[in-house]
Amino acid sequence: MKTKKLIRGALFAAVLAIVALTGCEELDTYSISAPSDLQSEIDSIAAAKAAVDTGDTTYIDIATASVGAEDYSSAWWTAFSDYFTIPANKRLVLEFVNHNGGSENNWNNWNLAIANVADRDAEDYAEYFVLRSDAYGWGNDDFDLGLVSHNYPDTDGDEDIWNDFRATMDGAYVTLEIDHSITGNAFITATAVGTNGTELVMTYQHPVPATGDIVAFLISDASYMEIKQAYLLPSEITVVEDVEPTSIAVEETPDFVEIGNEDFWGNGIATVTFADGSSEQVDTADISFSVIPDMTTLGEKTVILAYNKTKQGEYTKAVSTYYNLEVINAVASIEVTTMPDVTTYTFPGPSVPVFNPTGMVVTATYSDETTGIITNKNLQFEIPGADGEQEAVISYVGAASTVTTTVPITNVMGGTNQVGATDLSSAFWSAFSNEYNVASGSSKTFKMDLYSTEANSWNSPIIVLRKADLTEYAVVRMDNFGWGDGYSTATATNDWNFDVIAENLDGSYIQVTVTNAGDGTANVRYDVTYANGDTHFQLYEGITVDSSNLNCAITIDGCYVDIASVE
Repeated sequence: MKTKKLIRGALFAAVLAIVALTGCEELDTYSISAPSDLQSEIDSIAAAKAAVDTGDTTYIDIATASVGAEDYSSAWWTAFSDYFTIPANKRLVLEFVNHNGGSENNWNNWNLAIANVADRDAEDYAEYFVLRSDAYGWGNDDFDLGLVSHNYPDTDGDEDIWNDFRATMDGAYVTLEIDHSITGNAFITATAVGTNGTELVMTYQHPVPATGDIVAFLISDASYMEIKQAYLLPSEITVVEDVEPTSIAVEETPDFVEIGNEDFWGNGIATVTFADGSSEQVDTADISFSVIPDMTTLGEKTVILAYNKTKQGEYTKAVSTYYNLEVINAVASIEVTTMPDVTTYTFPGPSVPVFNPTGMVVTATYSDETTGIITNKNLQFEIPGADGEQEAVISYVGAASTVTTTVPITNVMGGTNQVGATDLSSAFWSAFSNEYNVASGSSKTFKMDLYSTEANSWNSPIIVLRKADLTEYAVVRMDNFGWGDGYSTATATNDWNFDVIAENLDGSYIQVTVTNAGDGTANVRYDVTYANGDTHFQLYEGITVDSSNLNCAITIDGCYVDIASVE
């Protein structure tokens, strides 16, 4: 099972506590200061659990009964519960009271981490996933937000469930179950009963080793938890229900193929979505092509493909989709008919800059002497590493031969307007750009090249919005995540493919525009061009600021950016 060190660079929150000791006595009853209907609800939950008690109960001594400072001052990743080891075929149950102090942030509640070993400082330590109480989380490659479900209601009818969620979670009695099933999954069920009598239920499942142990612990983030009980029970899940595929989507398929080349799939990727909301990339060997194009004639072709397996690999009714491509004559030559937007590259080295094809148009002449445009994603680029005026090489790799052309560029070695160490060692919040004022009704646009470790999606530039005295309004990352008082009013939209975002960061060209709307709000837009020419955006609208006092700066995490200009 692949794992990664996932916590560094995130700013969220959670809690838990546990350390093992066995026993066989009955569970003690508990009471809390709460309305009678709440106590009745809690008692009914406890009675239901007692009814299924097999007698094989392992009770836990709580070493850290209170997790997080009671004045809500514990920052993310500073206050933890005890570690708890969960053997395969066992179910951990934690009962605690959650406190958020009336925070306006959803994540200032309990947060759960599932890891491989009980030592966060161990060299081989890594998390399988982190799950927040607000139905959000992150994890290794098989983390799937589509599998997080909840019943969180809009109790006040204002079409916003999250203000109700935050109110219910403050003082809520939480029963958190982590079932380490021998099916190779951890099944999470969190039941919170608020002092207002509202019951919130969230579930998630994630692949973990079917044998051996996993480790659970809670983390505080401007919140605290009073842990009441912790114990192990036998696992309740020995079989995972299979689910049907509901749709299939493809991407990265070729726009065109030269005549004589039979490879109509190229670097295509097929992703299947299942009835439980999860999705996964499927092997091409499991795809059937019901319509195969005639690659011996010119023109537009349609490819129809299908997938007919359940999530567990059983044959079932197929789901299908299609894509189009064009069969063209062989490319005899290429030329740049419109210059790229960027022709000067300022960089500190030692890495050679990555060519930015934005705005460039390349025209091909085919073997029959007709012409057509070749999209930049079908081209390869190379920039010489020498200083001064150079010729960047642009290549098209055809079925029979490779044709090239060049475009003039200027390299300025030893640039100084960079944020972060060039060896990519700078940690989160350790390096910042200059501070820039954004006047009311105006914008600031940063144009930069990104060099990234590509370990995580957040190893990329981060915009900080704040006052002149550095009091923060909001911090917004390039990968659809942010925080701060001003962020609570923001609307975030993007067109990322989160399955491949991290592996495409290095060499990206980025424009970030910060706009002071002049009405007490600000917008931040990232426009990103990968090294392969693909483009994506991330937009935050409606961030609350003081329009008369708005500054911005760039910080980084596991990357560096070379800022070419600020306009």
